[in-house]
Amino acid sequence: MAALTPDISTARRLVVKIGSALLVGDGGLKTDWLIALALDVAAVRARGADVILVSSGAIALGRRVLGLPAGALALEQSQAAAAVGQIRLARAYEEALAPHGVTTAQILVTLEDTEDRRRYLNSRATMETLLGLGAVPIVNENDTVATDEIRFGDNDRLAAQIAVTIGADQLVLLSDVDGFYSANPKQDPAARHFDCIARITPEVEAMAGEAISGLSKGGMKTKLLAAKTAVAGGCAMAIMEGSALRPLSALAAGARCTWFLPEGDPQLARKRWIAAMKPRGELRLDAGAAAALLQGKSLLPAGVTAVTGSFGRGDPVAIIGPGGARLAKGLVRYTAVEAEAIRGHRSGEIAAILGYPGRAALVHRDDMVL
Repeated sequence: MAALTPDISTARRLVVKIGSALLVGDGGLKTDWLIALALDVAAVRARGADVILVSSGAIALGRRVLGLPAGALALEQSQAAAAVGQIRLARAYEEALAPHGVTTAQILVTLEDTEDRRRYLNSRATMETLLGLGAVPIVNENDTVATDEIRFGDNDRLAAQIAVTIGADQLVLLSDVDGFYSANPKQDPAARHFDCIARITPEVEAMAGEAISGLSKGGMKTKLLAAKTAVAGGCAMAIMEGSALRPLSALAAGARCTWFLPEGDPQLARKRWIAAMKPRGELRLDAGAAAALLQGKSLLPAGVTAVTGSFGRGDPVAIIGPGGARLAKGLVRYTAVEAEAIRGHRSGEIAAILGYPGRAALVHRDDMVL
C-alpha cells in the first residue's frame, strides 16, 4: 500500500485547506505559522506547480475585532464578522506571500456558484487565468451573503469542490487531526490509524466520527464527504495535523497522515462528467473546424455553420460535423442567441457584434469530450 501513496512533491496543481484553529488562536492571527506556510507555498510555486488555498478564519478573526461573544453566532452576526474578517485574512496572506514574489487573489464563492453551470464556468475561468498568471488564489465561502440553503457549511467540502473544479491532482486538508481512524482516537485508545485508503467503502463511512474543535465546523464526516468528492474527480486527498511550522514540507518528508487515492485522472474524470450530460442544443461545423477539433483545438465561432436548440451559457451541446456525424460534446460559453449572432465570425469581431467583449472560444477544449 505504501507504494501507492501519493507524493506531494510531484503535485502539478495543489489545493490546500487551512482550518480556523490553525490560523487563529486566542491571541488572534497566528502570524508565525502563516509566515512558515508561506515558505511552503513559495517552494511549491518555485518548482512550477499551481497552488490554491482554501482558508477558514474570516469569522474567527472578525468576531474578535467586533467583540462578539464566544459560542454560536446568529446568521447576521456571522455575516458581519465575515465582512470584517475577510479583509484582514486577505491582507494577512498578501503580506505573508509578497516577500516571496507571490501575488495573491481573493475569491469568494457559495455552494450555488458551483452548482450553477454558468457560475461554475465563470469561477473556473477566473481561477485558471489567475493560475496562468502565477497568482495564488485564496478561496473562502462568501459568508457575508450566503444563507443556509446556498452554503457549503464547511471548508472541507468547499476545498474538494474547488479541487475538482480546477482539475487539481492533490488536495491537502490541514486539520487538528493527523488522519483518518477506525474510531475517534480521543475516545477510543485502540482506534486504528489508516495511512492510505484506496476505496471509500460503507465500512469506512461507518467509522467516521465527529472530531470537532472549538473554532472548526468540520468533523471527520465532512472530511470523508470531501474525500468522496475529490477522489471521484480524480484528485488524491490527504488529511494531516497541520499545527507544525511548514506543514507541507513535513508532509513531503513523510509526516503522519491519511491519503485517499483518486479514481483515475482529474481530466478524465471531468471528461466523463461532460460525456454523461444530455445536450441542450447542437453546433454544426464546417470541414476546417471539424479537422481542428480532432487535432485538439478549441471550437471558435468562425467554424460554426448552424446553431440549433435553446441553451444557456455553461449548458452541454452536441458538436456536429459537416456530414452530420456527432464529433464531440462540450459546455458552451455563450447562449444560443449569442452563438447564432457570432457564428461564422472571427473571435476579434465578437465585441462589435454582441456589444461587449466575450471569450475567444465558443467551446474550450478543456470543456469538451470527443
